[in-house]
Amino acid sequence: MTKVDFYILQSGSREHTACKLIEKAFSLGHRIYVHAGSEDQLKKIDNLLWTFRAGSFIPHQRYQSDSSTNSKNDSPVQIGAHDAPNIDSDVLINLADDVPLFFSRFERVAELVGPDEQAKTLGRQHFQFYRDRGYSLNTHKL
Repeated sequence: MTKVDFYILQSGSREHTACKLIEKAFSLGHRIYVHAGSEDQLKKIDNLLWTFRAGSFIPHQRYQSDSSTNSKNDSPVQIGAHDAPNIDSDVLINLADDVPLFFSRFERVAELVGPDEQAKTLGRQHFQFYRDRGYSLNTHKL
């Protein structure tokens, strides 16, 4: 069954924290799919993965849902914003406002909860969604 971790941020951006989680998961050999909430957020993550920390290199690419390009989705880190990915990944990092319906295909899900009240409200809704369905939940305050 999918394990869900909530990362509660006291400060800072969800995107920067996502990059740190991606780096850690990548270093452990995991394949990661990052589900952005919008095209703007997708661009921000894409740029941050090149610049968030000096000396860091995380091979990544934008997920292409077009079936003719699925064979090119071979990077260990895929980032997307719209479609359910048709790739083999074991970690989902969700940055969207909604719980993606495809979350249960992953061994682990990371939900990042920002420090503002709106983000906390969404985080509580996500927590309740997973809890009501019997998923194993862990919370980490950062």
